[in-house]
Amino acid sequence: MGLATVVLSGFILAAAAPWLARWWGRTAGWLLSFLPVALAIYLGLQLPMITEGRPQFARFSWVPALDVGLSLYLDGLSLLFALLITGIGSLIVIYSGGYLAGHPHRHRFYAFMLMFMASMLGLVLADDVIALFVFWELTSLSSYLLIGFDHERPAARAAALQALLVTGLGGLALLAGVLMLGSVAGSFELSTILARGETVRGQPLARPAMLLILVGAFTKSAQVPFHFWLPNAMEAPTPVSAYLHSATMVKAGVYLLARLNPLFAGMEGWSSSVTTIGAATMITGAVLAMMQVDLKRILAYSTVSALGLLTMLLGFGTEAAAAAAMVFLLAHALYKGALFLVAGVVDHETGVREITGLAGLGRVMRMTALAAGLSALAMAGLPPFLGFIGKELVYETTLHVPGGRAAWTTVTMAWSILYVAIAVISGIAPFVGPRIAPASTRHDGPVTLWLGPLVLGALGLAMGVAPGTVAQPLVEPAAAAVAPGSADVSLALWHGVNPGLALSIAGLLGGLAIYTAQGALRPALDGATRLLPWGPARAYEAGLDGLNRAAVAQTRVLQSGYLRYYLLLIVLAAAVTGWYTLLRSGVAGGPLRWEWGDARFHELVLAALIIAAAAWAARSPSRLGAVASLGVTGYGVALIYFIFGAPDLAITQFLVETLTVILFVLAFYHLPRFAVLSHPAARLRDAAVAVAAGGLMTLLVVAAAGSGATRAVSAYFAENSLLLGHGRNVVNVILVDFRALDTLGETVVLAVAGIGVYVLLKLRPPGRGR
Repeated sequence: MGLATVVLSGFILAAAAPWLARWWGRTAGWLLSFLPVALAIYLGLQLPMITEGRPQFARFSWVPALDVGLSLYLDGLSLLFALLITGIGSLIVIYSGGYLAGHPHRHRFYAFMLMFMASMLGLVLADDVIALFVFWELTSLSSYLLIGFDHERPAARAAALQALLVTGLGGLALLAGVLMLGSVAGSFELSTILARGETVRGQPLARPAMLLILVGAFTKSAQVPFHFWLPNAMEAPTPVSAYLHSATMVKAGVYLLARLNPLFAGMEGWSSSVTTIGAATMITGAVLAMMQVDLKRILAYSTVSALGLLTMLLGFGTEAAAAAAMVFLLAHALYKGALFLVAGVVDHETGVREITGLAGLGRVMRMTALAAGLSALAMAGLPPFLGFIGKELVYETTLHVPGGRAAWTTVTMAWSILYVAIAVISGIAPFVGPRIAPASTRHDGPVTLWLGPLVLGALGLAMGVAPGTVAQPLVEPAAAAVAPGSADVSLALWHGVNPGLALSIAGLLGGLAIYTAQGALRPALDGATRLLPWGPARAYEAGLDGLNRAAVAQTRVLQSGYLRYYLLLIVLAAAVTGWYTLLRSGVAGGPLRWEWGDARFHELVLAALIIAAAAWAARSPSRLGAVASLGVTGYGVALIYFIFGAPDLAITQFLVETLTVILFVLAFYHLPRFAVLSHPAARLRDAAVAVAAGGLMTLLVVAAAGSGATRAVSAYFAENSLLLGHGRNVVNVILVDFRALDTLGETVVLAVAGIGVYVLLKLRPPGRGR
């Protein structure tokens, strides 16, 4: 199995998933999970090679002329993300089988979920920035389908559209940024770009590229002020929330920041922008989480807060910060994915998601309560969980940040206090105390529902008890990719009595105090929620409304429903742009070759006849007269083709004109008598547009005739007809080889016109006989 197989197999299974799910029935979740399990095993087998510093490459040519290909790259950072994607993905697929049992559209859900998994794998394994962007957009598209899975609900459709628009806007910024980056680096390979860091950072386009890439990363990872889309995406089914919005998709922006940190870390503005936005998001998410009562929205805002912390750590750029970020990323994916799945089980079995209506569930949902307890303790940062080790590393990082360590430590302490309270509210409170839940809640649900969160919670505990199992194989290579030259990473539950331990204890006690006082704080929090509609979400709604109003206004003008206005706008646009180009280039004001002396008498007579017929067609009081005049102009042009040695064009023109005249006559036969319906001003407007378009074409023909290019083109065809087209008849070779598509188009036009004539000949008005 190669890296390409790792990515493409997910897309192949996604295409077959709806049929396989119908065939396998209730066991579909278990059987479809075999692929992500197999991929996780294969990736796990690469750990020794990656630990030894031997990354894997694979390249497949895509657009050789532009040096663009599907390049894949597996190192410590991409391996960590890929293992999370496949490992958690396998549990999510199993969970989905139980959660969506009986859902009429569950078959397509598997296709969307596997498509997303494959897109995320492609994103983190891509070494080519163009391929990275393609997979980046595929994650947005598949998440749109998953968030709006229950498309009958307007709220789900609105949330899906919001996520797509916000992340899509960031995707456009990312595209512009990576194109700039590739142009200044002279390569679109990420590994090459990173190797040429000094050269790239010295280019003028490097800073705009950095800012655009930051916009793309911030929108994807829900950083302030783009954080509002993530909680609204909780309209999606719980498996989507657990997978996309805690473990994978929202961390795509974090992955991009981590991947490009070695390139931009030395540039002015990178560290300050990333750390400031990250810290603001960290605190904003935690405060907003405390304001919520819906279990999934609490977890969503706490995810926003965690993403802010990861972003802040990457902004520090130190080796310790890189290691802390990787440990916290791993711990967060485990416990937050588990807590989302627990919320889904609670909702599935009780039908209630508000924390005020949930308590004492541990008596009837023991396995779910166990999974929730393990995950909540890890989130709160208690030993011996991996979450405790990660939080200690975060404190140690802030305590040693060059400059402003007191401020960063204070901010982190405030986050930790709120995070502990959120962990207790979301993972412990619903399962302890007096029973508050519907009386019908009597069991845990099927094993498919509690297996996933229990496994993730147990992994967080196991990795905390034996941190050496993840330190060197996973964390150290990933940290080395984020901050090259990182020292050996040593993880342990006990580092002695140190400031990090003291801060962890203080954060735990402060969080418990906040939880205990939440009853007194609730009125103030409820009052603060009234301010939420005036946040960035309001700006999004106003912008979307404005965009829709502008679209409606321009549609009334440009999409009026009248063919004459469409033609008028097309001709006018062509005339304006054409005249502007000619005037700016000086062709219109320069000398033009008007070779009247070569014209013969019959050619001048024919030209005068064409002009007179065209003028009469515009002024004729009769439809038949206008049609006949148009026919005269067409036949006159055909005679010009014939006179100047183009019999093929002449024959085509004769056929087209004959069909057109017959078509018009048959159509006008059924129309009312001719009448002038337009106003004089409209006729003057039309005349001005016609003169502008006709003058443009005349000028182009004269300029082309005097440029000498026609002789070069003629010589080219004469010289290459036999050589390239293998034919001695130059006209035939031009038609069937050099202009094959043009000839095909003319043939199609003639066929369509002939069909139209036949239909009109068969048409008989009511009341008339044959």
